[in-house]
Amino acid sequence: MIPISDENPTERTPLVSWAILVLCVVAFFWQVSLGQEGAARAVYGLGFIPAVVLEGAQLPPGVQLVPPWLTPFTSQFLHGGLLHLIGNLLFLWVFADNVEDALGHVRFVLFYLLCGAAAALGHGLLAPGSEVPMIGASGAISGVLGAYLLLHPAARVTFLIPLGLILYPARLPAAFVLLFWFVLQLLQALFTPPDQPGVAFLAHVTGFVAGMFLLLVFKPRGRSPFG
Repeated sequence: MIPISDENPTERTPLVSWAILVLCVVAFFWQVSLGQEGAARAVYGLGFIPAVVLEGAQLPPGVQLVPPWLTPFTSQFLHGGLLHLIGNLLFLWVFADNVEDALGHVRFVLFYLLCGAAAALGHGLLAPGSEVPMIGASGAISGVLGAYLLLHPAARVTFLIPLGLILYPARLPAAFVLLFWFVLQLLQALFTPPDQPGVAFLAHVTGFVAGMFLLLVFKPRGRSPFG
């Protein structure tokens, strides 16, 4: 399912969500500008590598760009390709503004970064010796989806559903779509080794759960987190 819009107006301008989107795009073009070898070095230097962060493994000289404890955060702004970037930013564009509206700009910054870090660590704890770098905003965006589910379960979301070569639009309740998405990620995580290259489905699962939990921590007083 490809989200394109939701029927859920906001009161605040989503400045932070827009800034995150721009940073991801700028970071992607920076990666491309480095060439293949330079981009690979950036992924290893800024991506989250469980063996480095959790077991103290050392990167080759000249590869480490930031302290290892920062990589659960820096990894959130890198992407492995144009489709990876576009897919993440579509979900960010549709769902993040309402979560930012509920939390406020400052709380949303903390919420977003912590969701991404929790997603990375949740993925890494099951494969602490993995040397495969994890990059992408999907862990943090999964947290946004978890928060959106609690805040606006009845909101109508328009999705494009690919059937063969044709994309069919459908308007569905957020609760149905997001729960379906979560179950799909969970099932794929159960059958995907966390130490192998590919989609980090476990990070999606842990990010989603972290988003639901952190919403209860950061939610402003006087507003129900259950729609």
